[in-house]
Amino acid sequence: MPGRHPWVVAAFAVAGAVFACFVVGLLLAGSETTAGVIVDEWLYNGLIVAAFAITGARAVLVWEDRLAWGILALALGCNAFAEIYFLVVAPQNYPSPADAAWLAFYPLCYAGIVLLVRRRARSVAGMLWLDGLTAAVAAAALGAAVLVEVVLRSAEGSFSAVATNVAYPIGDILLLSAVFGVFSLAAWRLERRWLVLGLGFLATAIADGIYLFEIETYRPGSLLDALWPASALLIALAAWVDARRERSLELEGRALLVVPVVCSLVAIGILVVDHSAGINLAAVILAAGTLALVLLRLAGTFRENAQLLALTRAEAVTDALTGLGNRRRLVLDLERALADAHARPAILMIFDLDGFKGYNDSFGHPAGDALLARLAAKLGTVPGEDGGAYRLGGDEFCLVAPIVEGETEGLIHRACAALSEHGEGFEVSSSFGAVLLPDEAADPSQALGLADERLYAQKRSRRADSDRSLHSFFEGLAQPEPPIESQQEADAVTELATDLGKRLGMTATERHDLARAGQLHDLGKLAVPDEILGKTGTLDEREWEFIHRHTVVGERILRASPGFRAVAAIVRATHENWDGSGYPDGLAGEAIPLAARIVHACDAYVAMTSPRPYRVARDGESALSELERCSGTQFDPAVVRVLVAHLREAIEAAA
Repeated sequence: MPGRHPWVVAAFAVAGAVFACFVVGLLLAGSETTAGVIVDEWLYNGLIVAAFAITGARAVLVWEDRLAWGILALALGCNAFAEIYFLVVAPQNYPSPADAAWLAFYPLCYAGIVLLVRRRARSVAGMLWLDGLTAAVAAAALGAAVLVEVVLRSAEGSFSAVATNVAYPIGDILLLSAVFGVFSLAAWRLERRWLVLGLGFLATAIADGIYLFEIETYRPGSLLDALWPASALLIALAAWVDARRERSLELEGRALLVVPVVCSLVAIGILVVDHSAGINLAAVILAAGTLALVLLRLAGTFRENAQLLALTRAEAVTDALTGLGNRRRLVLDLERALADAHARPAILMIFDLDGFKGYNDSFGHPAGDALLARLAAKLGTVPGEDGGAYRLGGDEFCLVAPIVEGETEGLIHRACAALSEHGEGFEVSSSFGAVLLPDEAADPSQALGLADERLYAQKRSRRADSDRSLHSFFEGLAQPEPPIESQQEADAVTELATDLGKRLGMTATERHDLARAGQLHDLGKLAVPDEILGKTGTLDEREWEFIHRHTVVGERILRASPGFRAVAAIVRATHENWDGSGYPDGLAGEAIPLAARIVHACDAYVAMTSPRPYRVARDGESALSELERCSGTQFDPAVVRVLVAHLREAIEAAA
């Protein structure tokens, strides 16, 4: 059903009924009778005007494709003007203003088709429009070789009269070629709108072709007259066909090959026929023009493929996020650098960011990607035109640059500075491994392996320094007064928690944070008065408030250092209970970080088995029984189950 407006349905119903009466009248009434005049003049022109009005209404009432259908309505309006002018004025000279209006129908329709196509394929490349021009020229050549040849052989009169007769079949063929081009781009899936529109243009082409062949014997009132109003009504119907299910045009694949191949074959066929039989000069010129356009299309395709190949090669060696070279590009550049290294020494540096994981966890992955892009942009300026910067994946970068004696340290300093950034709550820096070429490596694999070893040796050294600093810091805290747990107890909690984290499937990074939390989980007790920590009796409400805040204090102390942000969150939750009765936030169940649940249980076991001024130490089995008793209330049942099994295995092994 066309359109959504009831009056449109009614208009088409009336037009269909009038068209049926028109066809019956052509069959029954003679052209010389009054009924024949009414049928051949009034009904005929009424149908043409109705098609113009219905199409114009589509352009006025519907915003989508308004310009395209407005131009197509104008084309039908030119037809209506020509028919009425010819009927009323009956011009004696040929061609007349009516012919000008009739011929204007073709370029206007072609413009409307182009606008409809552009909406469905806004990214149509210049080569596709060149294909359309090629198809149009090839169609014109075919029309000149077939219909025009017939018209020229039978036509009499002035040049303008002959040219006008020739213009009709050429215009029809151009319109049909445009519609067929759309079908080709749509992979020949005949959509309703374009099928109806194509049938409308086909009806015009058939009518004009038959008219030209029978121009000497044509008499008004034959069934041939039904094709022109049928064409106009089909174009009007196409304007109101629901286009919501139109498929997007396929601008790649075999469909793009059809037009140049078919056009080439048509042009070659015309030239072969001209060589043997001889046809008009216009057909030969158009055929030659078709081949020239196909060659131009071939050159354009070659240029597009060369650009695509260059783009593909660039993408193959480029990191998508940062725009730096990737590992493949690094290996290629390393091979060239090693080949030239005897004349010009170079340095290879591999970097790994420190603190980037904490930044990602704190600010999110989009912010992390933006940070990587900023750091990459700064690193890209370090090696200069003769060197290169690369991203190997994740937070790992690389640099290859020629070196001049005495400038190596400056280059390394600039590279490290480029890969560092700090702000409120974060600090990102880098560790690196460097290799001199060709003194320390003879091939890319050896150079990368050695640089990688030195990188991780530096990271291990920095981590050891950090751990030693942490150890010294904790030793300074673990004095008899205030009675914070001893270093041995902290080490015991750390070792037990790390073993438990491994059994529970935690990653190496998670176990590292877990170990630090085991060392520092009671750091906040520094803020608790000595008399509270050393009190042997029952604590009052005010004293318990100090105790309940020590994890918050520990978190604040640790959060001041960007490298301890993840550890700080664990420390805050190390006294939360599984049933939600703990402190400081009253978290329960899975809401408590796993590392905090592990430290809580391990700390309880170590505390129960260690002596205190106000009690003696429990034996291992008694402490395990207490853990099992509090499982599900104070401690995570899964953690207790694994911890008890681990400790009993250790007790049995020791026995």
